[in-house]
Amino acid sequence: MFNSLQDKLDKALQNIQGRGKITEINVAETVKEIRRALVDADVNYKVAKDLTKRVQDKALGQDVLTSITPGQLMTKIVHDELVDLMGGTQEGINLSEKPSIILIAGLQGSGKTTFSGKLANYLQKKRSKNPLLVAGDVYRPAAIDQLKVLGNQTGVAVYTEEGNKNPVEIAENAIEFAKQNKHDVVIIDTAGRLAIDEQMMNEIRNVNEAVKPTETLFVVDSMTGQDAVNTAKAFNDVLDYNGVVLTKLDGDTRGGAALTVRTVVNKPIKFISTGEKMEALDLFYPERMADRILGMGDVVSLVERAQEQFDEEEAKKLHKKIAKNEFGFDDFLKQIHQIKKMGNMKDLLGMLPGVGKAIKDVDISDDQFKHIEAIIYSMTPDERRKPSIINMPRKQRIAKGSGRKLEEVNALMKQFEQMGKMMKMMQGPQGKQLMSMMGKGMPNMPGMGGGLFGR
Repeated sequence: MFNSLQDKLDKALQNIQGRGKITEINVAETVKEIRRALVDADVNYKVAKDLTKRVQDKALGQDVLTSITPGQLMTKIVHDELVDLMGGTQEGINLSEKPSIILIAGLQGSGKTTFSGKLANYLQKKRSKNPLLVAGDVYRPAAIDQLKVLGNQTGVAVYTEEGNKNPVEIAENAIEFAKQNKHDVVIIDTAGRLAIDEQMMNEIRNVNEAVKPTETLFVVDSMTGQDAVNTAKAFNDVLDYNGVVLTKLDGDTRGGAALTVRTVVNKPIKFISTGEKMEALDLFYPERMADRILGMGDVVSLVERAQEQFDEEEAKKLHKKIAKNEFGFDDFLKQIHQIKKMGNMKDLLGMLPGVGKAIKDVDISDDQFKHIEAIIYSMTPDERRKPSIINMPRKQRIAKGSGRKLEEVNALMKQFEQMGKMMKMMQGPQGKQLMSMMGKGMPNMPGMGGGLFGR
């Protein structure tokens, strides 16, 4: 996420790193490079110019404290300005009505339908709501089918009227259906086009006026850069929507849309989407995003994702097994499944301070888990329960059954043994204190060292 922008800002801030004091000359050099990095990331030129002017004014207007270096001070100033640029504070979604009606708008291909499914999943699991998904795209049959698939995946009801070409009528009927069936949130997925046109704008305006949504969200494809911001402005002129959703932030995005859209349309970014998994949806926190852009990581979001997958009863059982040296490969497998639910592996590692930059050119595929799972599934129940019985003939059989090399089986066994020792150690007072510092509820993360994941 934002790797290119992160690299360029890092290089820009290096101009002032190690300097004894801030001067007009080294500030001017740094600000020039920051402005260039922002423009290269597809940030609106006027926005980039205004931000760097504020950075320059603040830098020259402050004395460097004895406890910090000029580089640290400049980084803090840039960080604070990025936070302000993206809205300052996190703004939640309005669910005050019963039912609350959420209208989803955007161009075709921006990720509206996928986001609708993710939002329904989020509201159901994290806000204890009973949402209803509404197929309001009357032109694209695939959109209706996709919404049904997403509904099946998340266990959320989907309202459709196949054959009906009147989106206003469908939306109104869906709201009545929701009232009768105790759905407290109605999420209406609307039609999009490849570009803005009068027919689409009139249609979305008519739906908006008919249902009077509690919340209207505009979905932006982050990969389209500044074009996304221009489209957001055009939609806002018609809808006066409540917030923006940035999708495909895990793709080859330069970051311009995220940094500019708040200033241009004066509407908050409410959600960010970073993958195809239904759980890959996060509330947008400007400060956390600024941390990530400047390579500081985002440990808070990482811990929050871990807590979502954390089962207290399962953890108690696991601790008992570790204490009795009964931790087996079945338990190891459960830990892997928990991590997979947290999201894209590279994205998760990028939330650790300093790690994102180190792994930006490293290919970390979630398919790495498949190799481990294949090896474990090739073990007998007894072998998974008691790894100590796995001798060389058994390893050879497991390697052949899983289609992996014997070296990979040996590497997994070594990793498992090391992890067992580490988890045993974490049961002690020092380990508990460390885990408390990392965040209560953080699950154990298998395979984060060398071995299979280091390949």
